[in-house]
Amino acid sequence: MAPQTSDNPDNPDNPENSSPEAGQRNTESSNFTGLVENFIQGEIFADIFPDMPALKTKKSLKKEHEELLSRLPEFRVIRSSRRKRTLHAYRQNGVIEIHIPDRLSRRQEFEVIPEMIDLVLKRENRLRKSDGALLELSDLLLADFLPEFNERPISVTWRVMRERWGSCTTVDKTIRISERLNTAPDYALRYVLFHELIHLRIAGHGDDFHELLARYPDKDRAEAFLEGYEAGSAGSPEEILELPPIQA
Repeated sequence: MAPQTSDNPDNPDNPENSSPEAGQRNTESSNFTGLVENFIQGEIFADIFPDMPALKTKKSLKKEHEELLSRLPEFRVIRSSRRKRTLHAYRQNGVIEIHIPDRLSRRQEFEVIPEMIDLVLKRENRLRKSDGALLELSDLLLADFLPEFNERPISVTWRVMRERWGSCTTVDKTIRISERLNTAPDYALRYVLFHELIHLRIAGHGDDFHELLARYPDKDRAEAFLEGYEAGSAGSPEEILELPPIQA
């Protein structure tokens, strides 16, 4: 006796359901049901499962880089294929240089730049002298090397100066020192300040001026440092950060 079959389309014994076309219809029906269920779950749990953040695009990275530049002091990043694990940062001729391994991605670069700049600025703040400290240093230099001077500066202040190391107004007895010297070696700062103190009495740079300037014991050493700084070969001490080892 031949087996009985049902006309029910969902009956697996139905010959129509064993055909490739029937299998495709069943798969499509199952996929559709899953989509409906997922859609309903998304509606129900929308307040529980937040949307995933959108992936960063090249455009957003560029915008992030522009924002980084706008809020940080002047810096430059130098990549090196020979550098493997360490990052170095220091101020070179007024600009903070950050040396990083070439293997770092742009995203990693953006992450380490603020940290390295912060290390440099913190070190500079620890070494930074106030205007009051400059005035006290002036008194010491006058006492040691210009004891015959009755002139005293009314004020000695830090200024943003890119073309000069310092300036003095003889008339009102005020002295200004470039902020670039705030973290320079002490002998270089003292030399520039001593130079300006002489201008309290002598306005020009004649023989009488240079005769007094020669009293400063570290004159040649200081001038060599300042020349090297302007040539870009003198930098402040480095801040070093070591990266974790690369995971295999």
